[in-house]
Amino acid sequence: MDHNATRAGTTRIVFLDYLRVLACLMVIATHCCEPFYIGADGIWQCASENDRIWVSLIDSAMRGAVPLFIMTSSYLLLPLKDDNTTFFKRRFVRVFVPFAVWSCIYAFWPVLMGQMAASELPMRLLHPIWNFNGDSGHLWYIYMLIGLYLFMPVLSPWLKQTSQKAELAFLTVWFVSSLFPYLKEIGAGDLFGECYWNEFHSFWYFSGFIGYLVLAHYIRHHLHWNASRSLSAGLICFLVGYAVTAIPFYYRSFTHEMVREVELTWLYCTPNVILMTFGVFMMCKAIPQQKAPYYGFVNRLSRLSYGVYLLHIIVLYSVFSINITFFIRIPYSLQS
Repeated sequence: MDHNATRAGTTRIVFLDYLRVLACLMVIATHCCEPFYIGADGIWQCASENDRIWVSLIDSAMRGAVPLFIMTSSYLLLPLKDDNTTFFKRRFVRVFVPFAVWSCIYAFWPVLMGQMAASELPMRLLHPIWNFNGDSGHLWYIYMLIGLYLFMPVLSPWLKQTSQKAELAFLTVWFVSSLFPYLKEIGAGDLFGECYWNEFHSFWYFSGFIGYLVLAHYIRHHLHWNASRSLSAGLICFLVGYAVTAIPFYYRSFTHEMVREVELTWLYCTPNVILMTFGVFMMCKAIPQQKAPYYGFVNRLSRLSYGVYLLHIIVLYSVFSINITFFIRIPYSLQS
């Protein structure tokens, strides 16, 4: 989400700006849809079959938003071109400072709106030191992103000297590790050294969001496809991933009570979401560097994407708090 990472010298990478705007819209769409299916205490709650269908169709298509943000940030950052001190100073100013400011704003917001007692404010201001407050859950992404930034100086030297085959081998192991949630769902139990006193299995160190850092680097340096191939392969990967994401989600909504159980195929580091993310990334990569449509407008939006991400929840809270009865008659797809 660090938009300054889209520069190489003085030339912006056009398709990354489109990707950033798209990912930002996807995040907003996801959060707009949540009130239609998340009930109290995380219980699945849909008012109608129409809502269930639209949640399954729309939200499932948005699952690549967070991975896309990670890939747009890492596409030009890795391998690092600055020394570690310079790198972290820039991340501190561009990412951490706005994050700290908005963490405080979200701590104050319920108190200012009269939804929470002022006596709770000191703890709410302290809580972001170790984790986000419950009503600013979208900030989980920044904590995760900071962790990736901390690891980039470790990963960068390897990427500078490794071969294409070694990088592909890493991505293969990462993709295999993304199957674990499904293996556990079908009763595989503890795997490769897991037990109640050790959650760090054999593939732990190849799992998680780090794979998207390597994937972005691999695409940039080793996947030199023309626009036609990028579009066709990207579309196929997206459609396959989307089918595996949306269809099981829909049917699990009938058989599981808790939202987190229904959302199994929505996990960011699962094979289907990886395919969707890769597909969208490659399709956007086909956007021409020159004469891209409406690029001036897209460029301006791209520069604002981090700020939009940080503040959009306050806007949504304000909208959701307005009880306008005619919303009930508006189709779910238009409400969202």
